[in-house]
This record gives sequence, C-alpha cells and structure tokens, in this order.
Amino acid sequence: MEPFRVHILGCGSALPTLKHNSSAQVVEIRGKLFLVDCGEGTQVLLRRSHISFTKISAVFISHLHGDHCFGLIGMISTFGLLGRTATLHVYAPAALEPLLQEQMRMFCFGLEFEVVFHAVDTTRHQVIYEDRSLTVESLPLEHRVPCCGFLFREKPTLPHIRRDMIDAYDIPVSQINNIKAGADWTTDDGEVVPNSRLTTPADEPRSYAYCSDTRYIPTLHELVAGANVLYHESTYDQENIERARKYWHSTAYDAACVARDAHVGRLLLGHYSARYEDEEKLLKEARAVFPESYLSDEGQVVEVM
Repeated sequence: MEPFRVHILGCGSALPTLKHNSSAQVVEIRGKLFLVDCGEGTQVLLRRSHISFTKISAVFISHLHGDHCFGLIGMISTFGLLGRTATLHVYAPAALEPLLQEQMRMFCFGLEFEVVFHAVDTTRHQVIYEDRSLTVESLPLEHRVPCCGFLFREKPTLPHIRRDMIDAYDIPVSQINNIKAGADWTTDDGEVVPNSRLTTPADEPRSYAYCSDTRYIPTLHELVAGANVLYHESTYDQENIERARKYWHSTAYDAACVARDAHVGRLLLGHYSARYEDEEKLLKEARAVFPESYLSDEGQVVEVM
C-alpha cells in the first residue's frame, strides 16, 4: 500500500506558545507532498520534521487569519533562495491573491519559478484539485471570515495480481494490466483461469479530512462521512462554550460529535487555545463521545489507514 501520512507541524491557535505552533500540516500521499495551512514558523517546523519541503507542489490555505497564512510569503521567499524552478500552486480564498501578489513584488523579486493562484469558493463543496491518484475537495466551514476545510481522497485502484498465479501460468508482463482490469487468462492448453483466481481485491481508497477553524456545523458530518482520519479544530472545552460561540470556534465535544456522526476511523483534535497547559481535558471530553479521539502534537506523523 502506498504511503498516506499526515505530518503535524503546528496545532496551536492564534497565539503561538512555547508548547504549540500555529497551524500547518503536510499531507504525504503517493509520493506527493501538500502543505495545508502555513502559519508563522512553518519553515522551521518543516526542517525539524526532516521533510524535503522543496518538494511541496501545492499549498492549501483554509482562511485569511494570520495563524494560518503568515508563513506563506516567507516560505516562497526561501524557495527562491534555494533555486526552486518547479511551479508552486496555491489554493486559497480569493482575497489572498492581491495580498500575495503585492508581498511577492516587495519581497520575492526575480523568482525563477511560477506561483499559480487558484481561488477557492469557500461556500461550495467541490473538487478543487485532481490528478491520476487523488482528489482534494473543499469543505465549507463557518468562521468569522470565509473559510473551508479540505478532504484528501484517494481514487480507487485496480486489483492486485497474485504473484504465484503469474509464475504458475507463466503470464507475460504484457497481460498483467489486462488481468487487473478484469480479464481472465487462457492457457496454451485452452484452460480458462477466472480473474477471481488471478487477483486479490484492490486496497480500499483512503481519505483524510482537515476541518480548520469553524463553529459547530450539525451537517458537516455528511461531507466527511467515512473518512479514515478527521482533523477537527477543538479550540475550547465545554466550560468555555460561550467563548467558542462568540469567536466561531468549536469545542472538543463538538469535534467528537462530528466524528461520531460521520463514522470516521479516528479523530485528531487540534487548534488548542493557549489557555490550556494540558490538553488532556479536551481529550477526555472528546472520548466520552467518540472513543477513537486523539490529541495532535508537533512532530507527530499519522498514518491514514
């Protein structure tokens, strides 16, 4: 099975602390690297995680609050200093484009690579990125500014051909793709070997949902249903529910309700308020609703399976 991992770089909220950094993650899927949000300090966190961040092909920015995008212009500048030539794609709310262009004119003169901006309509659930092996969908969220999450979803793959069957029937390499596509095999003696004997089922497609800053949305579970892993902001606990509602954030209880109703495999909590020195209180609250809840932390690598 091809790697599908999430590298947690920062999981704090607006105020960076000595314990947690601003929001940033790298989604590694089938050899490709995608950066999700880019808060202040992301470059240093990438180096600490030993991620070859020059291989990042696209950046997805959920919304225009500084703890989710202040690190972007610095990283683009560093790419220029490192001699990057590969195109960098940026997917973000439309309002970021003029700001980013002005910053690049000021600080990134003479880049040898192109930065291609893709405006994301944060009010629509749609595919915003697609290649041969995966899609990325926007997930409309409700925050104080236009905001969306992102759903990374593998495309279905073909069945696996059994190596012992290849050897037993001396099947040539030229016929392997045909058999994966459903063909039977006919031997020189005229025996028809059914496809079901030649193959094993394809791996189930995996998915990862990233739900950035948002107040609780009762219908959000419909968009992330069945995700293997769900990251959902959990800035506060229920004792601070009024503060959560005031600032359009979620509690750990809220996040767990989304995970439970969506029947996801695992829930990752994050975007912790700086008021918590110990997030175990948030974890306990979430696990009371959804037992497969876990705290995210800087440097953590989560396997999506």
